[in-house]
Amino acid sequence: MAQIEAAKPYDRHIRRIFLADGNAMVLATDRLLAILQVLQQSFPRLQRVACYAGPKDILNKTPLELAALREAGLRLVYFGLESGDELVLKQVNKGVGAAEAIAAGRRIVESGIKLSVMVIAGLGGQVHSSRHALHTAQAVNAIRPQILSALTLMLYRGSELLAEFERGEFVPLPPMKIMGELYQLVSNIDLPSGSHCLFRSTHSSNYAALAGTLPKDKNRLLAELQMAEDQLSRLTDWDPYNNAE
Repeated sequence: MAQIEAAKPYDRHIRRIFLADGNAMVLATDRLLAILQVLQQSFPRLQRVACYAGPKDILNKTPLELAALREAGLRLVYFGLESGDELVLKQVNKGVGAAEAIAAGRRIVESGIKLSVMVIAGLGGQVHSSRHALHTAQAVNAIRPQILSALTLMLYRGSELLAEFERGEFVPLPPMKIMGELYQLVSNIDLPSGSHCLFRSTHSSNYAALAGTLPKDKNRLLAELQMAEDQLSRLTDWDPYNNAE
């Protein structure tokens, strides 16, 4: 609440607010409702409040609780699906299976809160690339989010995946094959006619910045992914994992 008080002098400029840099949905519903109420009172021009949410915490909220949060001003939830593949989710210790993740995503969509789903290209490595792409597309088809963001796997020092890579247990995808995996992902996304899902791969981790609307721009996005794959195939000496941080 102290941060809200500190921001009050700038109220005329504030239209959007993001709740912390973590999983705000872990808070009790009453606590979240109280925060949303104070935000609405403090910033009369406020149009949207957004937050991150984990699948377990979403499923711990009833549909009525989520509807109340939406009514109080929560308009957008960022949700890390990462993968729709059971094996990949288990290997990265996601903590939930594909069915739970899909159920959590659907619960947000059905509450009327806009859902932004994030997936990670390359998360299955070379061994599980195809199933990761296919099952992630199937999960997106089931959830039907309004926004779909693709990020690319980065191996950070101290992470378990980097340790597995250094032991030779995890073989990451080279940039060209990342494009191929994204191509497979997008080609298998089959949203109903009239859907409006904003797809983007504009995060700094990506090798190509793409944006479009699915299903309307599907063919264009696939063509751009193919072009990016062709261009990256010429960079035969570039290995981004030689300097993993």
